[in-house]
Amino acid sequence: MKRSILCFGEALIDMHGEGNDGHGFAHHFRPFAGGAPANVAVAAARLGGHARFAGMLALDRFGDFLLHSLQDAGVDTADVARTGEANTALAFVTLDAHGERSFAFYRPPSADLLFRAEHFRANAFDDAAAFHVCSNSLTDPHLAAATMEGMHRARRAGALVSFDLNLRPALWPRGSEPRTYAWPALHLADVVKLSAEEFDWLATDGAEALLDRLWGGSARLLVVTDGAQPLRWYHPDAEGELPCYNVPMVDSTGAGDAFVGGLLHQLTAQQITPGNLDAWVGTLPRLHAALRYASACGALAVGRHGSFAAMATAEEVERFMETHA
Repeated sequence: MKRSILCFGEALIDMHGEGNDGHGFAHHFRPFAGGAPANVAVAAARLGGHARFAGMLALDRFGDFLLHSLQDAGVDTADVARTGEANTALAFVTLDAHGERSFAFYRPPSADLLFRAEHFRANAFDDAAAFHVCSNSLTDPHLAAATMEGMHRARRAGALVSFDLNLRPALWPRGSEPRTYAWPALHLADVVKLSAEEFDWLATDGAEALLDRLWGGSARLLVVTDGAQPLRWYHPDAEGELPCYNVPMVDSTGAGDAFVGGLLHQLTAQQITPGNLDAWVGTLPRLHAALRYASACGALAVGRHGSFAAMATAEEVERFMETHA
């Protein structure tokens, strides 16, 4: 039985600002291990899943910190490559009074951008039940080619392919059109996660046209999150809405990644494949239970600072769901 959740892309350092000098600038910054796909791997591992991370880490102190942080969280790092050709990417994170974050990236050049298709291990996909990527690994043409190759290899291996747009406009080269790169990846994914803002950004010709275009690919489940507002889910033959947990927000940095990690953990635990995904979505109690579980993971994450550090254990999620309506 295939059991691994293989997450591919960037791992970086989130420098969280603390204090305020009165002009909106932090007194100092505290480093946290982060990066969207790495966060998903940590979220799944903390829940008890077998999670692996594939990506390029720098041979610097930050790269060592990321590697050790992944391993300490229980993530399998056999698919991690290292390079001395570039340093680790940094993301300076500023939080407003409501816990909403903004980013200032110091990325190109950085180690994560140097991963190539040949860096995937020959048997990397043999045990993969799910393969997860985000759009941040599409911002460089060579890395984008490796991302698409990974998605194709995952499909050939029978893995469930997951894509979270996780759009960060500041990471894209000036003059580029992210939609051009996002749509081929959207068409290769079985499960797609978008925020409400990303849904609107993609819906250049309206929501119905977006959905028609998405169903022209492999996607069978689209989940659209909107903070504490009800989430929406879509399937080619059905759609619905589900309430989310409304909790005080401390830091929203890893909430979407926690949600995805929780959902992928549920899918792999139930042995969901591209072949039986339709039937699973059509069984609403199972779909709703998995989405509630993922929402609980996200709700717990917004109550904590950091990225890796914000991911909950299975016991914490179960306890939270017992005590919160």
